[in-house]
Amino acid sequence: MFAGTRIRHKLLFSYSLLYILSLSIGFGTFYIVIRDTIESNIESELQNTTTAIYNLVRTSATVSIKNYLRGTAEKNVEIINLFYQDHLSGKITEEQAKESAARVLLSQTIGESGYIYCLDKKGIVVVHPSRALLQTDVSEYSFVKDLIKQERGYLEYDWKNPGEDVARPKALYMMHFEPWGWYIAVSSYRAEFKNLINVDDFKHSVLDLKFGKTGYTYVMNNEGTAIIHPKLEGRNILTLEGLPNEYLAYILKEKKGRVVYPWKNPGESESRLKLCIFNYIEEYDWIVGASSYHDEFYEPLRTIGLVVLITFTITMFLVLSLTYKISDSITSPLQRLMTHFGNASQGDFSLRMPVNSRDELGQLASYFNRFMEQLADYSSSLKKQILVRQETEKSLRISEDRYRSVMEAAADPIVIYDMQGHVTYFNPAFHKVFGWALTECYGKKLDHFVPQENWQETSAMIKAIQEGRVLPATETNRYTKTGEIRDVSISGAAFRSDDQQLAGSVVILRDITETKRLTKQLMDIGDNVRQNIGQDLHDDLCPHLIGIGGLVSALKITIEKSNGEGAELAGRIVDLIGEATSKARGLARGLCPVHLVAYGLQSALEEIAEKAAEGADIPITFHGDATLKFDDNTLATHLYYIVQEAVNNAIKHAVATRIDISLCQEEEYIHLRITDDGKGMEEKQDRRGIGLQIMQYRALVIGAFLEITTSSKGGTGIHVYMKR
Repeated sequence: MFAGTRIRHKLLFSYSLLYILSLSIGFGTFYIVIRDTIESNIESELQNTTTAIYNLVRTSATVSIKNYLRGTAEKNVEIINLFYQDHLSGKITEEQAKESAARVLLSQTIGESGYIYCLDKKGIVVVHPSRALLQTDVSEYSFVKDLIKQERGYLEYDWKNPGEDVARPKALYMMHFEPWGWYIAVSSYRAEFKNLINVDDFKHSVLDLKFGKTGYTYVMNNEGTAIIHPKLEGRNILTLEGLPNEYLAYILKEKKGRVVYPWKNPGESESRLKLCIFNYIEEYDWIVGASSYHDEFYEPLRTIGLVVLITFTITMFLVLSLTYKISDSITSPLQRLMTHFGNASQGDFSLRMPVNSRDELGQLASYFNRFMEQLADYSSSLKKQILVRQETEKSLRISEDRYRSVMEAAADPIVIYDMQGHVTYFNPAFHKVFGWALTECYGKKLDHFVPQENWQETSAMIKAIQEGRVLPATETNRYTKTGEIRDVSISGAAFRSDDQQLAGSVVILRDITETKRLTKQLMDIGDNVRQNIGQDLHDDLCPHLIGIGGLVSALKITIEKSNGEGAELAGRIVDLIGEATSKARGLARGLCPVHLVAYGLQSALEEIAEKAAEGADIPITFHGDATLKFDDNTLATHLYYIVQEAVNNAIKHAVATRIDISLCQEEEYIHLRITDDGKGMEEKQDRRGIGLQIMQYRALVIGAFLEITTSSKGGTGIHVYMKR
């Protein structure tokens, strides 16, 4: 947004924005706090006033009712006393006086259903509007006991008249007329008290409470009639036009709470927002409220806002002026510096900045001058280095061309990997042997051309490369693109980058499929020749020797019968022919071990164990699975020679005291194992002896995997795994 804006403008904008935000937040917070404080104080004052009015009206109404009941009671006592005086003067009898007094008392009603009754000192009803209660003893009621005990005063109680279902709250004022012993009670139900209240007793006290200039208090009943109001007293506010009757209806509905609404008093030109706090006097069904106009209690806030605005304007003017001066003192030297840089970019390194101060700009000018001096030196040095670099790059290009020519002309497939195993290059020979193009494999791993059974030695090769070791030639198998398996000899090494960190590896895969095929043919031919010689020894020479031995034996018998002197010599010839026959048979079995043994490979392995045990004088055992049959004589021959070589090595080199041979089936693999308890083979020991190489080669010829293990406690294990 500001990429093309000058620093001066950035400073002006940034400082202006900063001060605007700071002042706005500060003044806004101050304004809100003041406003909330004013609102809180006004609401608190209105709430307290409403509570005070509520208590004032309740107290005043109660006092007014008490005064009314007391006045009525005192007036009736005077009336009863008049009748009593007429009796004393002899005008009427006492009974006539009491009857006349009772008529006067019963002729009066207090409110809508209140009345006057009298009790005697025993709690017997002597005067009552209901004749059913006359002469009734009501002394058990607690209020009657209080009435007789006090003789004069105000009481509140619950009373149920005959025919009514429930008792209702009631109050009375009682006076004692001692000559007759009557307790005169002027009573009224509390629900009818509102008809007995004289509002004039407390109206002025309510109207005298003011808020601001025109705020006031009021009292209205539940129908909306203003009982006490500065201008609308005695009128039903809900029926007046031009007033917000919906808000007044809300007040009548809620009875207690707060509301803000527009209100226009009679004589005013427009309505103003008004805050009203109201409460409910349940026993009189009145609502008392205190209200004040917003514009009146927000008047101080407007003054504060005007002061804040003026302060804000003056501050911003000062800030902008100061910012302009500061920015000009920074940007002018920078502008000159940029001009010098522009000239320097054209190759003029002789420009210098004047140093007029010790502040950051002065330091920057000093740094610029030193920079230009060094830049001039670097320019001269760089030109020389560029010439050297150009010569070096030319030599590198020539070397790279030679390297690529060698790679592309190589007959063996060559692959270059990075340290993560991704292909970065391979030569045309790789495409010719395996079928994949470089575009198909670039940046990818070649895991797909490794057969599953060759992953163990492949993992070992990867580990050697990652450790920076040279990978010796290792024979294994790889897939071609068409799915054909090729025999390969893999060798390679890691190479390093300029900082001597491992950067990748070069791997050479020599295709030895045809070589192995020819070698196998040669071995098979040798084995066949050996078998033929063994067969001839066994089938031709041995019978011939046996025949000669038989003839010589017959000759010996003949000589013995004729008592000739050549019998002893003939016996010696027989023994020599027997030894020659045994040796010929042994040579035959050695040349053709499996074919010549009637019971196959396992019998031949048992014979190896027996003969080796006899010759070495150590225990050698064989455990074989009788269910395993080998129909391929070549396969059995290779396994036989592997066992024979392993046993000979264990006796001669490992100095073993026990050898165990086993042949069994483990899932889909045949497992041939030869273990001993000899001194074992060290990890660094050369394992490339002719005997071990022959065993490894025989395993590869029959498609098996040979593994040599050494225990930490000593002993060597030779394992041959071959799929069934």
